[in-house]
Amino acid sequence: MSRKRFVDLSIALEAGIPSDPPMMIPSIDYVTHVQGAEQMTDFFPGLEKNQLPNGLGWAMELMTLTTHSGTHLDAPYHYHPTMDKGKPALTIDEVPLDWCFSDGVVLDFRHKADGERITVDDLENELHRIKYEIKPFDIVLVQTGADKKWGTPEYLVTGAGMDRESTLYLTEKGVRVVGIDAWSWDRPLPFLAKEFKETRDPKVIWEAHFAGIEVGYCHMEKLANLSSIGRSTGFIVCCFPVKIKGASAGWARPVAIVEEQ
Repeated sequence: MSRKRFVDLSIALEAGIPSDPPMMIPSIDYVTHVQGAEQMTDFFPGLEKNQLPNGLGWAMELMTLTTHSGTHLDAPYHYHPTMDKGKPALTIDEVPLDWCFSDGVVLDFRHKADGERITVDDLENELHRIKYEIKPFDIVLVQTGADKKWGTPEYLVTGAGMDRESTLYLTEKGVRVVGIDAWSWDRPLPFLAKEFKETRDPKVIWEAHFAGIEVGYCHMEKLANLSSIGRSTGFIVCCFPVKIKGASAGWARPVAIVEEQ
């Protein structure tokens, strides 16, 4: 008899860790059960706290964060107002749900250096190694190993990244959702900034993101636990985003669903 194994591919939203540039780091105010009891007396006039179970009320959290905090799915609108060579770019609430539930593929590039490009040749070599041919609507997950640095300042500069041509290689084959276990689908921003400073070539800036202007696609960033899937193919990815009207991204809790005997 077969069973399904679920692998959580997300990281938790946390406050006070160097998960993002300073202006983007989430903050979380935790309302305790004691504070919740105080709030409940405001909602229910005449209520005494000792009338609540152990004198305690609800707990909740107040959060300040961006739609790109934590594991999230970027919509085509994040990259540009248009996609598919001129059509209005989809916002996160417009992304087709069938894009977000499909066969998964893990491509392992942990051997690549931090800040190095993942090229078309790299993709083809890895696909040859795992004996797989990309088909439309596959969800392609790029493994760089950067998630092992999660929670440290090094996380923002760890891992290889995709470039324009390698992104188009996938999207032109019909792939519409991809993901990476690093902070960005592109190479880490400091590497892009250094190359731009040296070359003054604007083509290096956000080149993999801007590939969405040509072919609309979504990518997940800040994935984790890709090794726990235990295989390169033969599993399903489910990555539905939170529905935020007109937004450039939505938080997600992607899961790999692995069928095992």
